[in-house]
Amino acid sequence: MKKIFLIFVLLLTTFIFTSCNVNDTYYEDYTPPAPPTGIQVLNGDERVDISWNHNRESDLAGYNVYYSYSYSGKYTLIGSTPNNSFIDFGASNGEKYYYAVTAYDYNGNESDLSYDVVYAVPRPEGFNQSIFDYRRFPSNAGYSFSKYSVVRYDDQSADVFFENYQGTYYLVVWDDTDIQDMGYTNDIYDIPFAPSSGWSPSKDVIAKVGHTYVIWTWNNHFAKIRVKNITPDRIVFDWAYQLVEGEPMLKPSVKGGQRKELNKSSLER
Repeated sequence: MKKIFLIFVLLLTTFIFTSCNVNDTYYEDYTPPAPPTGIQVLNGDERVDISWNHNRESDLAGYNVYYSYSYSGKYTLIGSTPNNSFIDFGASNGEKYYYAVTAYDYNGNESDLSYDVVYAVPRPEGFNQSIFDYRRFPSNAGYSFSKYSVVRYDDQSADVFFENYQGTYYLVVWDDTDIQDMGYTNDIYDIPFAPSSGWSPSKDVIAKVGHTYVIWTWNNHFAKIRVKNITPDRIVFDWAYQLVEGEPMLKPSVKGGQRKELNKSSLER
């Protein structure tokens, strides 16, 4: 009888001790993660690629991505992800979007919007486009960014054309258009903005493989092309064209800034 009573006392003591420990360690978590930092965007053709630094909170569950038509306007949720990147496939060419990201934990606590001033203006682009030497192939020597097509070199819509002059290769524009060699780049995305000066006074530049050239068109639009291959007969290039008149953004950069208030909506695009 004493043995049974002793076992009962031990079990009761263990239960009380365990219950006390549970009550002592249990607490409600109302602390949200820190706002994500290092937001970057990559302009594309009807898409914007967004990335940011990973948060380091141990209870981090994921991120919400928002957009707005102005930096201080209402931000609308467009998606969530457990990763530190997101692609906005709903973006329209020629529209300016501001982006912000929040982090949330497993208890549903959500951070403030990220503070970086980040925006993109998606624009059309093309790859492996060919135009030909205007002396031998005049009908296929020019390119029109507004038409997204090859045109005759002297067509009114031609923004640039190709010339092989005694073995030296040129990209040529007309008097109402400007062009500038931006130097060697790794790909078409390396030049973020059109320059404000430094245009070629001769209205032509020597074409070099790997170089990117910015063109300021006659109707006040900016474009860029990156040369991928050159033969005596033709030149092959990738291109991007900004639809918004006067907008120099060809790929956006990130600037620091302070968001004044949290202003987001749960509406999906």
